[in-house]
Amino acid sequence: MLIGVLNSVFGMNLTVLAASGRTGLALTRQALERGHTVTAIARDPARIALDHDRLRKVAGDVSDPASIAAVVGPGSVVLSALGTEVAGVLSDGAKAVLAAGPGRVLWLGAYGTGPSAEAAGEGAAVLDRLLGDRLPDKVAADTAVLAAGGTVFHAGVLSDEAESPGRRTVGLDQAPPLDLTAKVSRETVAAAMLDEAEDPRFPGAVALPLP
Repeated sequence: MLIGVLNSVFGMNLTVLAASGRTGLALTRQALERGHTVTAIARDPARIALDHDRLRKVAGDVSDPASIAAVVGPGSVVLSALGTEVAGVLSDGAKAVLAAGPGRVLWLGAYGTGPSAEAAGEGAAVLDRLLGDRLPDKVAADTAVLAAGGTVFHAGVLSDEAESPGRRTVGLDQAPPLDLTAKVSRETVAAAMLDEAEDPRFPGAVALPLP
């Protein structure tokens, strides 16, 4: 608790991967609102539609590990919002980030995949079919991050609604069955990831952001 208070009061240096996407922008904006300094990575930094004196926009592509290593270092706290549009991107991203040796990694995944499949129940089989050839890539990336002591956030179906006032974050032992008709907002997921950056509760584990 004390660590979280200090980090919230004095601010942290955070690195957001895939900062130009909808979840990445939410992470970046909320981090700045909380008083943190942010290095925002995107293939095209011009698409990061934010400006702030504590924001640094840099070009980086997970298919080019050197571009990630140029930004991420031993003291970095990395929050990844990489998506699953193309198979291979997530495992490439995990390899590039972990090879750079950051202090901590907070990774966005999907509820009902890999270690959360059993807790998700019947919805996991439906999700498997929806993800298709992207599923092994997602599982491989999550596995690598967890093995390195990072936290993987398994979110449900994402929406663009406001942050949920009743939001909470739980571990797999408190996970509800996956409901593919229910949604959790990107703002809620971003807030949960930033909570974990400020005050670690789930190192080396899967966490579920719930509305």
